[in-house]
Amino acid sequence: MISRIDLRGDTLPEGGALRDLLPRAEFDVEAALEKVRPICEDVHHRGTAALIEYAEKFDGVKLERVRVPAEALAEALEQLDPQVRAALEESIRRARIVHRAQRRTAHTTQVVRGGSVTEKWVPVDRVGLYAPGGRSVYPSSVIMNVVPAQEAGVGSIALASPPQADFGGLPHPTILAACALLGVDEVYAVGGAQAVAMFAYGTTGPDGCAPANMVTGPGNVWVAAAKRYFTGRIGIDTEAGPTEIAVLADDTADPVHVAADLISQAEHDPLAAAVLVTDSLALAEAVEKELEPQVAATKHIEDRIKPALAGRQSAIVLVDSLEDGLKVVDAYGAEHLEIQTADAAAVADRVRNAGAIFVGPWSPVSLGDYCAGSNHVLPTGGCACHSSGLSVQSFLRGIHIVDYTRDALAEVTHHVVTLAEAEDLPAHGAALKARFSWKVPNA
Repeated sequence: MISRIDLRGDTLPEGGALRDLLPRAEFDVEAALEKVRPICEDVHHRGTAALIEYAEKFDGVKLERVRVPAEALAEALEQLDPQVRAALEESIRRARIVHRAQRRTAHTTQVVRGGSVTEKWVPVDRVGLYAPGGRSVYPSSVIMNVVPAQEAGVGSIALASPPQADFGGLPHPTILAACALLGVDEVYAVGGAQAVAMFAYGTTGPDGCAPANMVTGPGNVWVAAAKRYFTGRIGIDTEAGPTEIAVLADDTADPVHVAADLISQAEHDPLAAAVLVTDSLALAEAVEKELEPQVAATKHIEDRIKPALAGRQSAIVLVDSLEDGLKVVDAYGAEHLEIQTADAAAVADRVRNAGAIFVGPWSPVSLGDYCAGSNHVLPTGGCACHSSGLSVQSFLRGIHIVDYTRDALAEVTHHVVTLAEAEDLPAHGAALKARFSWKVPNA
């Protein structure tokens, strides 16, 4: 059901050579880019008419309008199962606690007497958020995108999610209910690359969508390709690829827990990655045995879980030691990394590359997906070595404010002139000299 990669017995290679030995899903954004380009440009030129046409082509629904009416949002919330509502409200509450603490305030540094630099933090004006609607419904992704944007102080928030034939061309009602709970009333029944194009270019007319400064949220390869296409025109969070879990475990780990957590990610998608890294052959064998009955007892077996576990992106990786295991998980840079070892907190503290780290047996990834308070929009495909998950900071821009007096400028002008001339940019220095009626002395 799941393959093994045996890295025992030899010195582990460094850097890219080690990464090349590890499992990873094939996710060709570049190839998808050429296919989404005409879609994006069609939305640019035809606006809402193109969005309606693509809804029929890709989602199998014939729409009259793409913006979700306010009464549909209110109805979705009114009809929401009370237990689901309570769970969503608790998820929102915990997410707000964590993300509110991420807010930044302006800070002024006095560089010299009369010279200061202040860094102030300004939210982007408008964001377009994407909530997937393919194999599953993800109201949790609505929360994970909306809460940090709101806590950052973004003034204008719009959300898009694919239209669903089963719900009269509207996004899934639980998506709409989550929007209503969060106070987001600008919602569009638009999916895929065309949703990103709608936010990037904007559309006009009765259902018009104003252009956004930034687009965030997970999606399929077409969404990722559209984000790449528009990078530079809009800000993005990341080109999200298939979801991943890596578990670093030793012989203290419970194979029942490890198997359950691997399966929990595999049920997302046939390309989802489930990786166990361990120095315990006994644990590896116990997990392999445990996978069989747990998979048989769950849902989405043939279309998601089995192909995900059997795919090239999933494996049990055997290493000689926990030290080697740390090297492997740092090279892998997992979206979600569980540490199920003795003294798990100390081991977790040594990890450098991961989207989010889950410490010990009582902090599973599923908790982070919904109610830990952390954000589940995280870097995939090894991007955790250079990128972070979605947060309040994602929606903020740091702006430096430089404030020098005449005397403070005079004191440093000779250094500026020297550096400007060293770079053969004499007009830079002249811009300072022009402010003074005397010759600036040499250093």
